[in-house]
Amino acid sequence: MYRIRLHGRGGQGMKTASRILGSALFREGFEVQDAPRYGAERRGAPIFAYVRADRRPVRERGIIRRPDLVLVADETLVPVNAAGVLDGVGARTVLLINSAEAPGVWGERLKVAGPVLTLPVAAEERAELPFLGAVCAAAAARLLGVVSRGALEAAIAEELADLPPAVVAENRERGLAAFDALAEREGCVEEGGGVSASGYERPDWIDVPFDPARVSAPDIHARASSVQVRTGLWRTLRPVVDYERCRGCSWMCSTFCPDSAIAVAEDRSPRIDLDHCKGCMICVAVCPTHAIEAIAEREAARADGAAADCEEEAGP
Repeated sequence: MYRIRLHGRGGQGMKTASRILGSALFREGFEVQDAPRYGAERRGAPIFAYVRADRRPVRERGIIRRPDLVLVADETLVPVNAAGVLDGVGARTVLLINSAEAPGVWGERLKVAGPVLTLPVAAEERAELPFLGAVCAAAAARLLGVVSRGALEAAIAEELADLPPAVVAENRERGLAAFDALAEREGCVEEGGGVSASGYERPDWIDVPFDPARVSAPDIHARASSVQVRTGLWRTLRPVVDYERCRGCSWMCSTFCPDSAIAVAEDRSPRIDLDHCKGCMICVAVCPTHAIEAIAEREAARADGAAADCEEEAGP
């Protein structure tokens, strides 16, 4: 059985990638199971999807603990323990990372026993995110070596059928480019063996005593305590206000912001708290004058760094 995990952030298309890969494998005669795992309102937060494929009925369930292939769409997830990128990675696990760094650099950095590869057609700009799912699915399909070019094309067309034809065509083009770029590594992922239940060990349960409601129930003793939860660390896109176009109807963006991260100044213009804005871009969608623009977080960070350098050179 092939066991594949695809790690990314909410909004990067890992659910789409698992569906495309699963459909392609199904077209090749495999029994397939694919599913994502994430929570609600999770754009920018770590998520993963997994795919199982076998010529026989797939009776395993749950998270893949011993993956044959781990694909990482966002390299910033690798050092995040909560993302679980390296969970269960062994000597025969192939690790594919979407990164501009060389495979040898990652191999030395991670000290993993198995092969480490990088995606040669990595998506660097956030504007390319609508195509990342197809790229990752195509890369995984090539490494498995059991998916034909035709099956991949048909799977992309099927799973993205609700999108405009131009978008589907662009996904197909980018996906096939990734498929072709990894031709030399075709079939490097081997099927894993069966997982026996004979060696199963019951977990060590910890008995937690039941406390009275006055002790155990959540209780908020002070306002603004969420300041420590800086959801801005998740963000891949940053909303930026063009105050020359803003017409002061900030009740729109501030009301619709799900995290109350937009305050209203005395002149009725919006002020975005970037420490707690998670980048859902609802404010961009509801702004009637299009005064709020979404820009890539990497681009914004570079602009912030350049501005800081200019201030330092200018001096007091």
